[in-house]
Amino acid sequence: MPWRPRVALIEELLGELDRRWRPTGEGKIRLCVIGSAALVLQTKYDRGTKDGDVLETQDITAEVKQKLLAIAGKGTDIHARFKIYLDVVAGGLPLLPPKPVFHPVAGLSRLRYFDVRALDVVDVVVSKLRRFSADDEGDVRAMSGLGLLGHKRLVKRFGEAIDHFQLDARAEELPGIIKNLNKVERDYLRAVPSKFDLPEWLG
Repeated sequence: MPWRPRVALIEELLGELDRRWRPTGEGKIRLCVIGSAALVLQTKYDRGTKDGDVLETQDITAEVKQKLLAIAGKGTDIHARFKIYLDVVAGGLPLLPPKPVFHPVAGLSRLRYFDVRALDVVDVVVSKLRRFSADDEGDVRAMSGLGLLGHKRLVKRFGEAIDHFQLDARAEELPGIIKNLNKVERDYLRAVPSKFDLPEWLG
């Protein structure tokens, strides 16, 4: 397959999914794309990714999830063709504000059975601060370089996310997550690192 921009591959993959889909009910199924695929779908960013993560929502029933993975999941012929596969991520897994923001993807408005939405750039960055791998850091650096990462909004959305996360069993990860945010503030936004009040047991 000749080289094509990553956004074209993701859109073609979802188009092929739409062509093969056999509806089980009325109305379009909303697919909420997160991670680097969401960045690629709504910006001029072009980086390779092996999967397109879709957040599990009320639209993604057990039956819909099974069908999505059977048609475009890992090891399918769509995966072999596009070198990308769909994965469904449990709704409570990513670090996100309680009400994540998703935007329509204009290039996919033609789909018959799916309403594809991409997670807001700032919310994607917030979600990446938990794991913050080398690829995650590269994504954050790129969004800052494109001028899409406002410091004030990042801190606001991050604060909303960790307020929610403190109720989670993984709250002990928060000091490290805050350090990751502070690194982004210092290194990429040239901003004063933010401080957050955490329960004493979290240090």
